[in-house]
Amino acid sequence: MRKRILFGLLAMVMVVGIFAGLTACDKKDEKLICGVTIYEPMNYKENGEWTGFDTDLAKLVGEKLGMTVEFQEIKWESKYSELAAGTISCIWNGFTANSVEEDGRKRSEYVDFSYSYMLNQQCIVIKSENTDKFKKAEDLLGKSAAAEKGSAGESAAKEIIGDTGKMVDSPAQINTFTEVKSGAVDCAVVDILLAQKMTGGGNYSDLSIADIELESEVYAIGFKKGSDLTQKVNTAIKELNEAGKLEELAIKYKIENRLKLDTNFKG
Repeated sequence: MRKRILFGLLAMVMVVGIFAGLTACDKKDEKLICGVTIYEPMNYKENGEWTGFDTDLAKLVGEKLGMTVEFQEIKWESKYSELAAGTISCIWNGFTANSVEEDGRKRSEYVDFSYSYMLNQQCIVIKSENTDKFKKAEDLLGKSAAAEKGSAGESAAKEIIGDTGKMVDSPAQINTFTEVKSGAVDCAVVDILLAQKMTGGGNYSDLSIADIELESEVYAIGFKKGSDLTQKVNTAIKELNEAGKLEELAIKYKIENRLKLDTNFKG
């Protein structure tokens, strides 16, 4: 009788152990796939590895949630279809949240947004030799502009150059600098964080940011409508912020003056 009881207890322990192991594996194998483009200092590659503020923040959030974080490079114009198809879990790439798409709909109509965490604005990149030529937005009416297709910059650029201007769509923001440098366009409209990183040195030492101020924006992370990931990521980001981790990352990438967590942001 005792042997039977002992055997039964051992069997129960083994079953519990197996299920516990499976649960741990399931949690470990759960993935957070972030849709990104090359955008320094938010997401970019060094020695073939993804790095940047958003990259590092996503990794920290993944650790808190017990999820494996991966980065999937996407075409920005296809961000919503990628999310809908499930090829990515979220859009985490300096995603301007308080903006509208070309169809006039708010981006919050397409996705659920996390808390906003970074201040941003679009800016106009020109050749430095044209600084005196382009002093106000009206100077660019009827001119040519490049912007990433499907971006907030594209909407701003179309408004700036007007109906008589020429619009050049680029697959990523980084490509617009080459368009300006080569003389293919008069200007590019991109996120100011990227422009500050790229202009005035290196390959783009002859480019600068025009002294024309555009509307302010904020960054947030986009999730499928109704996704439970939104609240989970919000909780993790809030905890990381309280622990000073967001500020550490912002200082690391020299964008601490742009960091601002807004837990009331809804998009």
